[in-house]
Amino acid sequence: MEELNILNLLIILASAWVGGAAAKKLGYPAILGELVVGIILGPSILGLLELSEMINVLAEVGIILLMVYIGMEINFRDLGKASWPGLLAAIGGFIVPFALGYYTIVYFGGTQMAAIFVAIAVAVTSLATKSRILVDLKLLNTRIAYVLMAGALISDTLALVIFAGIVSYVDAGSIDTMGIIWVAAKAILFFVFTALAGIYLLPLLGRFLKKSNINSRTLHFSLILIIVLGFSELAEVAGLHSILGAFMAGLFIRDGVFNRQISKDINHIFHDISIGFLAPIFFVSAGFNVTLEVFQTDLILLVVVTLVAMVGKIFGTALFYLPSGYGWREGIAVGTGMNGRGAVEIIIAGIGLQMGIISNEIFSILVFMAIFTTLTVPLFLTWTTKWLRNRGELVHQESRKGYIIVGANPLALYMAAHLNDKNEVLIIDANREMVAEAKNKGFEAMYGNILKEETFEDANAIEKGTLIALTGNNEINFLAAQMAEEAFYIPNKIVLVSPTENGADVDMLDKINATSLFASKTELKPWANRISKGEFEEKTKTLSEQISTREWVKKYRNSEKSILPFFIMNTDGVKRPFHYNDTIDEGEKVIYLE
Repeated sequence: MEELNILNLLIILASAWVGGAAAKKLGYPAILGELVVGIILGPSILGLLELSEMINVLAEVGIILLMVYIGMEINFRDLGKASWPGLLAAIGGFIVPFALGYYTIVYFGGTQMAAIFVAIAVAVTSLATKSRILVDLKLLNTRIAYVLMAGALISDTLALVIFAGIVSYVDAGSIDTMGIIWVAAKAILFFVFTALAGIYLLPLLGRFLKKSNINSRTLHFSLILIIVLGFSELAEVAGLHSILGAFMAGLFIRDGVFNRQISKDINHIFHDISIGFLAPIFFVSAGFNVTLEVFQTDLILLVVVTLVAMVGKIFGTALFYLPSGYGWREGIAVGTGMNGRGAVEIIIAGIGLQMGIISNEIFSILVFMAIFTTLTVPLFLTWTTKWLRNRGELVHQESRKGYIIVGANPLALYMAAHLNDKNEVLIIDANREMVAEAKNKGFEAMYGNILKEETFEDANAIEKGTLIALTGNNEINFLAAQMAEEAFYIPNKIVLVSPTENGADVDMLDKINATSLFASKTELKPWANRISKGEFEEKTKTLSEQISTREWVKKYRNSEKSILPFFIMNTDGVKRPFHYNDTIDEGEKVIYLE
């Protein structure tokens, strides 16, 4: 058996890290950098590296673990974040480019199987690419974001189902009726069995571990690996590919099976092992199979496939979006966001190459198509969302609603009073007297230690949209936000940062995806005292131009008067807490205390 070449592995991992870091620095997913590095170091250009048996084994393990991680990241409840017409638009973003990609390859003389593989590749979209861009463009709370996320889940799932059928068909080796029926029956049995196991058997295992008080993360990880490999082997037995089994395993072990914190830890482990170690080996080695000769021999096909992928995705989405009544402009914006391709497309294309269904030339075209289309996403999505924003057509909506405010002090109660008008607000404090006082004033409040998971569960945190940590202790505020991020996935975490507290500081905010309340360090006690005594005045200022909250603080705060920017109120009268990572649009009002 071939020995592992440590030097080759070292070069692959080091170059993958450099390429991935460069891509992320430019705002693109790391796999683009890894693919480009593989093309440069592989036989196409420098010829420093080439495929080996051991590298192939590590790459295959890498895509299995990556598919587990992708499955763990998918939450089918997210489909409910988009309206039904929005989901139809997401399906349109799959069907139209699929059809165009298929007929393009058939027109150029390709086989039907190759045409279907290309069709899948142009139809999928990249969840990772959009997630990063949506954060950068501050679009996560818009209707567009929910439709985009739904589109990614649908397209990737449809791609894998169709891929399963192709693999079964190819392995059958015949086209007789009984053969096709047997292939379909095995695939259906696989999905039925894995679904039943995921819905009924895995929760039984989780309850047994919890009842037995077994909390070893290592044991849980080992059990999950066994489940993953078991599902993967079942896929192979059913005539499917192992990645289907890994994907199904990831779907069902995402959450609700094992202890929530352990599940979150294991999710991080799969992320680190797959994306940090093994998956880059696959993507770099995939670049070894890319040939630059397509720019000479198949340039027209490359251009046509890329244009078909872009036009089909953007206008297919817009076409299916029309019955939603949200307008063709929003449909185009959604389509531009769905235009990027990612890991699933490259994995499917790589397997097609290994099975001999597509040639190196077609594989190279698909890789370059993925690179070119993904490069367009931030540019096109920026243009189209700015277009909608300028026309007042960028719609904001929240799927998880309501606030949890940590702290029952006067400042927190004053904030709760403002938010209570149009939101569900729950106040949590470890001081029973302050909780009782909050209840006497008509607020919904509960006693509890916010650093315990049970308190979050009692507060139904999994359904809440925002956590505001508003105590005078930085450490408690940061730890509460960290719990909200890691165990309950609360999307918005706003933390009061005191200038006199030691320990936790603003540098930690990025690590837990949180932001600072009032867009600056603020001392709690002075303002709490002034509010309790009524020694303040509430004022508003209407903005005549767009400005960031940080810039507003610099512009309007001065040493003569102490002011505290409390809320931003949009043109519909809806208030949101004033915090660091926000932008105040023209016509919106800042409510501040003086």
